[in-house]
Amino acid sequence: MNTIPPPPRPAGIRAAYAAIDPVFLNSPFWSHPAADASLGLPLSVKVEGLNPTRAFKGRGTDWFVAGLDPSDQLLVSASAGNFGQGLAYAARRRGRRVTLFAATTANPLKIEAMRCLGADVRLEGHDFDAAKNAARAFAAEVGGLWVEDGAHPRIAEGAGTIALEMTQSSVPFETVLVPLGNGALLTGIGAWLKAERPQVKVIGIVAETAPAMLLSWTEKRLIATEIAPTIADGIAVREPVPYALACMPQTVDAVWSVSEASIRAAMRFCQTHYGLVVEPAGAAGVAAVLEHSALLSGQPVATVLCGGNMTPDQIRTYLG
Repeated sequence: MNTIPPPPRPAGIRAAYAAIDPVFLNSPFWSHPAADASLGLPLSVKVEGLNPTRAFKGRGTDWFVAGLDPSDQLLVSASAGNFGQGLAYAARRRGRRVTLFAATTANPLKIEAMRCLGADVRLEGHDFDAAKNAARAFAAEVGGLWVEDGAHPRIAEGAGTIALEMTQSSVPFETVLVPLGNGALLTGIGAWLKAERPQVKVIGIVAETAPAMLLSWTEKRLIATEIAPTIADGIAVREPVPYALACMPQTVDAVWSVSEASIRAAMRFCQTHYGLVVEPAGAAGVAAVLEHSALLSGQPVATVLCGGNMTPDQIRTYLG
């Protein structure tokens, strides 16, 4: 029987911060007066799209791959695109081979980006979780090292460096809204804040049409859904990751859902007020402010704009 590891500890997050490729670190963290006036509360955003993969995932993947023993063993994973880019980037940096599985419906921009970083990308399954099942079977077949986003403490520790940077700044916040998919981002941020600033509320944000993590959190057991039809591919999870769910009682105060309409409105909000193209999952925290503003009561809030990978067609559709 496999034992699920405990949540990350501050020492592990500090070690990750000292070792991760600097290209992923020290992202901007700021607010905008016009945005705050529109929202009726101060919202500070951690902008994670300004690196070679346009997403936060490179923090965790770089720290994870750095911790592997030297080997020519193939790395195998599944991704909607951003985790795959991070893993491919880290693998290429260290001369490792990587095969990534993505759904046949995956964002073509993300697929091409993974391939440009040297990954062997295979398209199987109608959605992310179907691609994950294919990847897991392939890893077992060829003897590859199966790497599951959200399931490894080091991946969460890398993501936790975002919270470390937030607390190093002078920016005030009492609540942090974290997009919740496979869970590494929420696990890492929650682990750091609960240890270093326990008064801060940590709230995970799922898409209303992809509620598996919310249902599992509420029922305190793994609950899968048959579909997860959201435009936010980065949080379109049908089958929760056990490690992420096991960490949540120690790292999370609540989980909220947001509608597809709120996600689209949040993306337009980010473009209008911050001048940023933010992908649907990356805007989930802003969507929560728009949809649940009454619950936030004017308090200083923070969120992570965790990715910015969209095709020209998506930009026209969502932001036009």
